Amino acid sequence: MPADTAEPLAPATEVAAPSLTAELGDARAAAVAEERGGHEIKLNFINQSNDRNNSSVVIFGKNVATSFDELAVAWQVIKNCGQGWNHPFTYPMDNQVSVSDSHGNHAPRLLATSGQSFSAQSSVSGDALQLSGVSNSPAEVQVRNDLLQGAINANIYKAGKLLATRTSVAPGQKAVFQFKPTIWIGVASQVEEGEVLNSAIISDINTEISLLGIASADIIMTGGGPGPNSTPFQFNLQNVVYA
Repeated sequence: MPADTAEPLAPATEVAAPSLTAELGDARAAAVAEERGGHEIKLNFINQSNDRNNSSVVIFGKNVATSFDELAVAWQVIKNCGQGWNHPFTYPMDNQVSVSDSHGNHAPRLLATSGQSFSAQSSVSGDALQLSGVSNSPAEVQVRNDLLQGAINANIYKAGKLLATRTSVAPGQKAVFQFKPTIWIGVASQVEEGEVLNSAIISDINTEISLLGIASADIIMTGGGPGPNSTPFQFNLQNVVYA
């Protein structure tokens, strides 16, 4: 993981798939989203591949606010999903933000929407994270380190799971996040949710799926199989319902 990637603080016809009918597995995340009224996309992964290795499927997002390649986080890892099985999940449009300090403390997660700026500040009761205003760009979420001393890690969560992180944000610096309504999906091994993906895994996963304007869809995995007749894994949307 990079030691310090923060930016200086600027002044002031296939086999028919089952219909998408499954409920969100994380009931708590669903309740929070419903209470806030935030739009979320219902997705349903379906394994129609010929894979016999019980491969894990990794889903992640990319922070497009930076001008350099940065490592991504395994947002969702689907394991043990056999042939013909499905795995439902949701993609909320809103995110949550949190920070951790040099003492290993973690701030409560706050709802974060594009165009907002947050600040980690010192208070009489300890460090605190709070909404501080608008960001420099309406498409970005910014997290400033306004502590008197000590670096912070800035974290973005989606559906209660870690989506992106920026580490070692020094006092007077900020972390900047921006995401397109896009997921990257592929097959990988020995990957756990919340882990930073190494560059080799990221380079092997080249399927980008746009969720723009979608209310729900099935993600169908095909391909794979043993022997010389095996084909690459492919991921395609079916049963798309537009918002």
